[in-house]
Amino acid sequence: MRVSFRYRHRPGLVAATALAAVVSLAAPSLTARADAPSGARSDVRAEAVQATPGVEDDGAGCPVPGTVPSTNDARLPDPFRRVDGTRISTTSDWRCRRAEIKELAERSVYGKKPAKPASVTGTVSASTLTVNVTDQGKSASFSAKVELPSGTGPFPAVVVIGGLGADTATIKASGAAVINFDPYTVGREGTARNNKQGAFYSVYGSSSGTGLLMAWSWGVSRIIDVIEQSGGSRLTADATGVTGCSRFGKGAFVAGAFDQRIALTMPIESGSGGAPVFRGLASESGAQPLSSAYSEQPWLGDAFGSYTGNPAALPVDTHEIVAMVAPRGLFLMENPHVDWLGARSGSVAALGGAEVYKALGVPGNISYWSDVQDGTHCAARSEWRTPLQQNIQKYLLHSSSASGVFRVSPLKSGSLSGWRDWQTPALTEGGGTPGDGGGPGNGGDPGDGGGSDGTCTARYETLNAWSGGFQGEVTVRNDGSSALTGWTVGLNLAPGQSISSLWNGEHSGTSGLVTVRNTSWNGPTAPGATAVFGFTATGSSTPAPSGLTCTGR
Repeated sequence: MRVSFRYRHRPGLVAATALAAVVSLAAPSLTARADAPSGARSDVRAEAVQATPGVEDDGAGCPVPGTVPSTNDARLPDPFRRVDGTRISTTSDWRCRRAEIKELAERSVYGKKPAKPASVTGTVSASTLTVNVTDQGKSASFSAKVELPSGTGPFPAVVVIGGLGADTATIKASGAAVINFDPYTVGREGTARNNKQGAFYSVYGSSSGTGLLMAWSWGVSRIIDVIEQSGGSRLTADATGVTGCSRFGKGAFVAGAFDQRIALTMPIESGSGGAPVFRGLASESGAQPLSSAYSEQPWLGDAFGSYTGNPAALPVDTHEIVAMVAPRGLFLMENPHVDWLGARSGSVAALGGAEVYKALGVPGNISYWSDVQDGTHCAARSEWRTPLQQNIQKYLLHSSSASGVFRVSPLKSGSLSGWRDWQTPALTEGGGTPGDGGGPGNGGDPGDGGGSDGTCTARYETLNAWSGGFQGEVTVRNDGSSALTGWTVGLNLAPGQSISSLWNGEHSGTSGLVTVRNTSWNGPTAPGATAVFGFTATGSSTPAPSGLTCTGR
């Protein structure tokens, strides 16, 4: 398939990710946009929480596709492949790759998010935040309630969309304010697609093709505008989070992806149309179909209607929306007990997006947790309380360096290997200086030093541990002088340890001696290069798995 593209330049576009399954593409002539904000950086520094502090969208200057390219691939798009078919190679390339993803997501999934309005004013008090917007000759206003924690402030704030399911007590106890945002003031449910209502549509038209999720995202951005203008006496302007559950979790997911000023994004049980990969939902028994999510409410953009029966035609998928949040903090919470929520597809999205975090040098900036006991939808769960506190401390208070954790429920455990035919590149720094990002190597138990047959070496590391379980990672290194076509790793789990989920590999056995082989996409390994697989296991993390062997082919 050969596809040509028109490129246009749009204000406020963030750097994006690659389109998958587009091969043999013509390489168009790209022209940098002339509307780049003053002082915008062209690189992604891996240790930074925000790509460009104070900038909603740092993709200005990036060329973007003017049309949506065609594809038909049931596998997940390669987030590292540009629309012109080339792959990014440096961390600085990610800014403009992200811009492509953003554009394609707006055009095919959510609808357009307008650039910052001509005028945004408002006030912040100890109890209320008001927003007044004027753009394109039209005006609208809305407000939100403010709850301050104990102390003198100023405080970071978490915007709670819709109020449902958010653990506001823990948020405030952690030292952050809560901004209770009623999204229906900006985009109401129960309206026809050609007669949408709320502050967003009062400004941009009731027949706008932009769905409610993006309208709510726009509302969160305008709240941040007002916080920035308020002088910082009560709320800090450089440390804002967003959360919400169910439909409001969908909104939190979109808000965090499309505003780079949001330091911490925390969607809860977002379900179909939220974090779970679109391509996976149809094969997940009991999950809400895309057609149902599209028709239930005008959450998704009008253009998405043409993809509900064929998500393989989408130029993007939600693992790339996860990746749009990188390198900022992301904590995805899911419920495996309610089939309708599609948590297996959610774990695939998280694993896919985590590959971008890994490539940017910040694997510890993303957390995923679906291993919960209580199946009640949008319940405040005890399992999430500690990681919630740690994320707030790390990204909003800057008082912690806790690493992210993946706790995937065995009830809904997805495997990324069956959904991709691309490998994660080793991006060079490209102008940034990667920090540790709270990722692997920060105090984890190195376990067995590794075994080798002369062609490859396997080394184990415990990344995270908790009561009753732990997360491990094995790095396979090609020690030979020629490329490997594949590898096999053996490791011994201690008594009481049992693998509950494993990604980036194919394993036989779950306890005792476990054998892991490469997947089709990460077997070829150049001399000196590495491949990585990870897993979660039940049982104590000590002693660490031992007796590692590595056999190359």
